[in-house]
Amino acid sequence: MFQINAPWLRGAERAHLEDRLSEIYCENLGEDLIYLWVEAIREHLQNKAGHSSGGDHSETQSKAPVQSTEDDDGDDGFDLALLEGEVLSSLRAMDIKSEQEYECPQIRHGDTLTDRRSTFQPHVAPVFFKEQVKLVLDKLMENKKIANATHNMLAYRIVQHDKGGPRVFQGCDDDGETHAGSRMLHLMQIVNAENVMVVVSRWYGGIQLGPDRFKHINNCTRTILEQQGYLGQREEKKGPRSGKKGK
Repeated sequence: MFQINAPWLRGAERAHLEDRLSEIYCENLGEDLIYLWVEAIREHLQNKAGHSSGGDHSETQSKAPVQSTEDDDGDDGFDLALLEGEVLSSLRAMDIKSEQEYECPQIRHGDTLTDRRSTFQPHVAPVFFKEQVKLVLDKLMENKKIANATHNMLAYRIVQHDKGGPRVFQGCDDDGETHAGSRMLHLMQIVNAENVMVVVSRWYGGIQLGPDRFKHINNCTRTILEQQGYLGQREEKKGPRSGKKGK
């Protein structure tokens, strides 16, 4: 049971918000709801503020990232120099051709890990071309729960073997969690994971975890890589010759 205390919220607008909260409850039976409800209410209020001001940027405001308010001292103990080779730190920096020529690979979801009301969940997909990285992320964002996560950190590593030797395409995105994606990529380099992308979603529960959050992110990454057979691989996963759709 829940009750909304907002005298200014009346009629259809109040009914719409109540319906949205009930919908979230039905979609997430047995899971922690408070943060999901808070996010829904936040979006509702931002949309209302945007409409009342007559601005055209309410959609952009509703998608503003929510920080987990973890304390960052500027030094989280991770040295970026540990990363080998050229690393793309943002999908925007990628030279992506038409994504329509490529298929989105199958995405597998790992078990959730909860610590002090923060929940972490890893997702993994095989990727053999840079274009598939964005396809995977876009597909994940179609899931409202994942899209509403406080952070969706990712790392990918693509190794193409040819006569001139292996060519490595790799990158990461912290999504507001300092060096989290870089740590994930460093782990993938250590275990020599090839042609794979990992995304770790975090739903912040209101209690700061400090350095433990990085331990959970790395554990989620390593666990799902191990479960899907990506640890310690050398020559067995070189990828298909073509990932393009059949004509």
